[in-house]
Amino acid sequence: MGRGAAQRLSATAFAALTLMAPGALADTVCSPDLALLETPQGRVQFHVEIADDGAERSQGLMNRESLARSAGMLFVYEEPVEVGFWMKNTLIPLDMIFIDESGAVISVHANARPHDLTPIDSGGPVRFVLEINGGLSQKLGIAPGTLLAHPAVEPSLARLPCE
Repeated sequence: MGRGAAQRLSATAFAALTLMAPGALADTVCSPDLALLETPQGRVQFHVEIADDGAERSQGLMNRESLARSAGMLFVYEEPVEVGFWMKNTLIPLDMIFIDESGAVISVHANARPHDLTPIDSGGPVRFVLEINGGLSQKLGIAPGTLLAHPAVEPSLARLPCE
């Protein structure tokens, strides 16, 4: 098998393991350590660490040498706020997914460069930011309009409510 075919097979196997059929979330109970996302391609989940106070949000994923493909960090803010991130002391490329108070993705910044000090703005008020490995958003179809299910999303506002 050639290198290109092996890479395609690897990408296909990864997608098959990660994406769940639409509707698969219906039986899934939300958990604080899981970020569940509904995309046009299906549903995907990430095991997340929560950053919900100033110290945790300031530290973020800095100084980490790796991040598992199915892992991420969910930044939770008390109320909608415009935020800016940078990559100082961040060693791995990241996708930053900016999410409003209803759990809807409003913007995605793909492949933020390690050590870059250029501010990355949310593009509007957000309550959540999900950081995952760089490049995964595009592979998994995570884009504006994707929906997040997580216990931190206020149930009365949630566009994809937890069971």
